[in-house]
Amino acid sequence: MKFKRIFLIGFMCSGKSTVGKELAKSLSWKFCDLDEEVQKGEGMSIKEIFELKGEDYFRKRELEVLKLLVLEDNAVISTGGGLGANKEALELMKRHGLVVWLDVSFDAFLQRCKDAQERPLLKKSLEELKKLYQERKKIYSQAHAHIDTREEPDKIAQRIIQILQDERR
Repeated sequence: MKFKRIFLIGFMCSGKSTVGKELAKSLSWKFCDLDEEVQKGEGMSIKEIFELKGEDYFRKRELEVLKLLVLEDNAVISTGGGLGANKEALELMKRHGLVVWLDVSFDAFLQRCKDAQERPLLKKSLEELKKLYQERKKIYSQAHAHIDTREEPDKIAQRIIQILQDERR
C-alpha cells in the first residue's frame, strides 16, 4: 500500500476512535488515539488540561504529539476534533499518510455527545458549537477522502480499506 499511516479527522463524536480501532484491527496495524497520547504525556484528562493549562497549551501539545506519530509505520491515528481543523496539522498529516474526514451531521453530533461531560468544548452555547462546526468543516474538507458516518463502524473501515486498495493501483 502506498500509505503507511491513516489519519482520521472530524468533529467531536464523529466516530474517529471507534472506526480507528476497527480499521487498525482489519489491517493488522497499530491504533493510536492522539488525545489519549496527550493525556498520558500530561498525566491528566483533556478536561483538566483545558482547566489548568488552557486550550492553547493543549493545542500545542496535540501538535507536538502528532509530529511524533507521523513517524509511526502501519498506524491508524485518531485525532481530536480540533487537530484536523488546524491547517498546519492537516498539511503535516497529508504529507505523511492518508487523511480521512469522518463527517458527522450536526444533529448526529448533538445526539452522540449529549452525555459527554468530559469534553470541554461542550460548555459552549449551541450557537457557538454550530459556528465551530461550520468553521471546522471548511478545513476538514481538504482531507484526501470524505466519508459520511451514518454507516456502522465496520462498514466505514471497509470503505477506507477500499480507498487504500484503490491508491495502490
